[in-house]
Amino acid sequence: MTQLIGHFINGKSLIDEKARRGPVFNPATGEMSAEVTLGDTSVVDAAVDAAREAFLSWGTTSLSQRTRILFAYRELLDKNVADIARLISSQHGKTLPDATGEVRRGLEVVEFACGISQVQKSQYSHGVSRDVDTFSIRQPLGVVAGITPFNFPAMVPMWMFPIAIATGNTFILKPSEKDPSASLALAELFLEAGLPEGVLNVVQGDKEVVDAILDHRGVRAVSFVGSTPVASYIYSRAAANGKRVQALGGAKNHMVVLPDADLDAAADAAVSAAYGSAGERCMAISVLVAVGDIADDLIAKILSRVEDLRVGSGLDEGVDMGPLVSREHRDKVASYLAGAKGEGAEVVLDGRDHPLAGSPGFYLGPSLVDGVKDSMKVYRDEIFGPVLSVCRLPDSDAALRMVNANPYANGAAIFTRSGAAAHRFQSELDAGMIGINVPIPVPVAYYSFGGNKHSLFGDTHVHGEEGVKFYTRGKVITQRWADERLPGVDFGFPQT
Repeated sequence: MTQLIGHFINGKSLIDEKARRGPVFNPATGEMSAEVTLGDTSVVDAAVDAAREAFLSWGTTSLSQRTRILFAYRELLDKNVADIARLISSQHGKTLPDATGEVRRGLEVVEFACGISQVQKSQYSHGVSRDVDTFSIRQPLGVVAGITPFNFPAMVPMWMFPIAIATGNTFILKPSEKDPSASLALAELFLEAGLPEGVLNVVQGDKEVVDAILDHRGVRAVSFVGSTPVASYIYSRAAANGKRVQALGGAKNHMVVLPDADLDAAADAAVSAAYGSAGERCMAISVLVAVGDIADDLIAKILSRVEDLRVGSGLDEGVDMGPLVSREHRDKVASYLAGAKGEGAEVVLDGRDHPLAGSPGFYLGPSLVDGVKDSMKVYRDEIFGPVLSVCRLPDSDAALRMVNANPYANGAAIFTRSGAAAHRFQSELDAGMIGINVPIPVPVAYYSFGGNKHSLFGDTHVHGEEGVKFYTRGKVITQRWADERLPGVDFGFPQT
């Protein structure tokens, strides 16, 4: 009998046998491994009701009590990393080491949230005027929600709900219906750690559930990570309904390699950053910008490394790259290789020729396209797969212009031995995250993650101090206590 995956509302598993269902696949075999119930407006209503009721007490729970529960959650997560990683690999396809790394990066945000009593400290100014003090506080918003993508079914939710909950909010998580089980495991462990029922809820679904969240008057804020078209839609609809929104969109991350760079180090970085997790990362390197006359040598070094990559089931030991998440996505990524050749680029390495590409699993081998121009579709679009485009440019000025002209601005990297070149790059490049001899510059949890331009809709990035500010609202209090030594009536603003 096929496993049926349901919701998690008010601390309890909820499975509606009569609800619409969506398939959940094992990408390594192409077989349907489970079905997920797809919720509707009534499911969202139930989750919001549970979260509202829980907020009445959780919003006033002391920081010390919240912190104790977060520390207990951290310990439970640490003990269950391997089990969560296997869930991710079995439904997403990424390798076990990659899935393990994902959970541990999410765990870093939980650890940051454990210090909420320090992070959320406010300001106090004594004696701003005679016998007048002014101070600020930050308070939770209430019920908030997160809508997360398939590529990081544990880490991206943990970018959101630990900080939202630590600051006193209650949370509704809508994970991707492609790999829904990891989110349930995260929620159940939080309950085991002592989190009250209703503080963290999980609703499964598709666009119907998303729209219900965006329209619900009881939801105060929405966080989103996904493609740019959907991020724009989320931002517009939620903002029109008066909600606070942070919506992180797509990316086209460039790695600029200058002639003075260590080409062996650059080749190692390009292979791991382009083909890790089958390229299904919003911070994956998809464009390699070779400056000067280094392109041939650099491509040769990359190809020699790709020869040793082992493609296969993410659950198998020693595998470097697993399948893509779905057959439809695999076919879409593969179509860019045919299109690139038609536009005049050279497909040096074609993943469609990989031995596993014809198997029942959703495989596409590592691919490399040379001679790519910024007018080509393979350059313009976020491919979200194991396809590395190589652009050859004469100098660093041209490289900087190309990266800045791209409508996406999530991240970018430069490989060089020149401190001056690196300093110019970090100063003049329009991107939210920049790596210097680091291919994927995802910040640690106490800094914030996010891009610019079409990679971000809203004003704040996720986790770190910006995450704390997003899930709280500021309030400034000015106080004066009666002093019998002062005159009884004063129509002026205190100034002395």
